[in-house]
Amino acid sequence: MTAHKNDTNPTGVSDFLLNCFVRSPSWQLWLSLPLSLLFLLAMGANAILLITIRMEASLHEPMYYLLSLLSMLDIILCLTVIPKVLAIFWFDLRAIGFPTCFLQMYIMNSFLAMESCTFMIMAFDRYIAICHPLRYPSIITDQFVVKAATFILVRNVLIPLPIPILSARLHYCGRNVIENCICANMSVSRLSCDDVTVNRLYQFAGGWTLLGSDLVLIFLSYTLILRAVLRLKAEGAVAKALSTCGSHFILILFFSTILLVFILTHVAKRKVSSDVPILLNVLHHVIPAALNPIVYGVRTQEIKQGIKKLLKKGW
Repeated sequence: MTAHKNDTNPTGVSDFLLNCFVRSPSWQLWLSLPLSLLFLLAMGANAILLITIRMEASLHEPMYYLLSLLSMLDIILCLTVIPKVLAIFWFDLRAIGFPTCFLQMYIMNSFLAMESCTFMIMAFDRYIAICHPLRYPSIITDQFVVKAATFILVRNVLIPLPIPILSARLHYCGRNVIENCICANMSVSRLSCDDVTVNRLYQFAGGWTLLGSDLVLIFLSYTLILRAVLRLKAEGAVAKALSTCGSHFILILFFSTILLVFILTHVAKRKVSSDVPILLNVLHHVIPAALNPIVYGVRTQEIKQGIKKLLKKGW
């Protein structure tokens, strides 16, 4: 299919077409219902969590502010990806404008890195709470949350910025069909007639610098937490400490596992269907978003009580 020409656009492309599971059309039918339910669950659960933390005075603490930030990131990531995928499934609206595509690319790269960074700050919060409990109120303050949020925003707004810029500067001379459900950097870049080595290297280096460093620090925090927990002598102290950081660890483990599986399927793409990494990429934007508020709501007594109070007020 040929690209639509646009005289004001140096690349010669004014829009792209997203080829979403065209090799497996039955996937669109079977995925549309669970994907739409997961999307509604993610939106609803995160909205309830944000309202609960906002309305309940007892939840106005640094840990819950970080959780609010995570919920906002989840909502934005979901809204960036899932409505477009469902529009393709239901109405075959495969066209996506040139600027919209690169904006989606930027938000996905930036906000996924923000989420990873938030998990890292939350792991540090749990490390201080369990390994240095007496110093916790003086270290993890509202001011700490403001500084952490500023760091999360600045780092993850600036470092991924060259990714869409490099892709947008490429010359797209004919093909405009993206073999993906979303505007992933390499799926878009490979359509160009130019050399994309710089794009590949920056995507790889940027991804491993941001997500890789976060995951190393997260697992280092939990290793130190586990070591400190196993030294506790008081009865029930181990169970209480593990319960305190258990929900964080479950979500971080899921976040990193789905990312790892996605990378491995890309590496072994000759052995698996090309639709598998695409599916994992789509699910990675909705499943953690749906799970995060549920896991915290179920495992955190204060949030559970806050939701009950909110529901009572509502009734």
